[in-house]
Amino acid sequence: MDALETRELAYFVMVAEELHFGRAAERLGIAQPPLSRAIKQIEQRLGVTLLERSSRKVTLTSAGAVLLHEGRKALDAVAAAGRRAQRAGQQEPRLVVVLKPGGDSGLLGEILSAYAEEPDSVPVEVLVCGIGEQAGILRDGRADVGILQRPYDDLSGFDTEELRAEGAVAVLPVGHRLAGERDLIMADLAGEPLPRWPGMSAEDAAGPLVRDSGQLLQLIALGQAVAVMPDSVRRHLTDDLVAVPVLDGPVTTILVAWPERSRSRAVAAFVRAATSERALLAAVR
Repeated sequence: MDALETRELAYFVMVAEELHFGRAAERLGIAQPPLSRAIKQIEQRLGVTLLERSSRKVTLTSAGAVLLHEGRKALDAVAAAGRRAQRAGQQEPRLVVVLKPGGDSGLLGEILSAYAEEPDSVPVEVLVCGIGEQAGILRDGRADVGILQRPYDDLSGFDTEELRAEGAVAVLPVGHRLAGERDLIMADLAGEPLPRWPGMSAEDAAGPLVRDSGQLLQLIALGQAVAVMPDSVRRHLTDDLVAVPVLDGPVTTILVAWPERSRSRAVAAFVRAATSERALLAAVR
């Protein structure tokens, strides 16, 4: 079997995401007939059907779902190689660290101080991204290192070191019926308006759609939602919010993550700083 070209993968991924040949062709800037021919050629070369086509819709087969998942990773890897090579060739190299708002559990400041003392350190650019974007930004090469959270981030393709594990709290408005409780279990929150993050359906959570933690905390203060969040969120709460421990809530593990098989001395120095005794002592304070 001949190897698939990057261009062919990009064509397939676009069709698989849109599930519509016309829209995919428009986004790619090509005509629809050559796009349709390219997808058929890929199917013939692989010997499998990737897309089921009818007059009304296009759907992915199981083989197509696998190629979409793996194809995205492959395209990200190609893009990452180019971006990292560009940064490595700059006259003044830098290290880009990505995290979501509040995603470092208060550890990053101490890590950066420890990193500055490493002999292989370079200037650092901190990229604070939207909720759920951090793993993708690290994977496609826009960042060199990430502060990620298990179980919420996709860690495939990364090496990781654990920095801190923390329990869960329910964040409630001060006037909520449960605000005075010493602790809770998840069943106590049944029927409450838990937030919907991008990608979640109304079946997953009944509360409002939110896109960042600041928006969420404001909605909670207004009585429009409650949320189960990592314990470190306490540092960001205003007087109109309370945090109550949730005994059986999810445990969040804060990790430093970097691309597998990275040979960057700057990345290695950052990982050393993140896992140093100094940084780990900050994690337990």
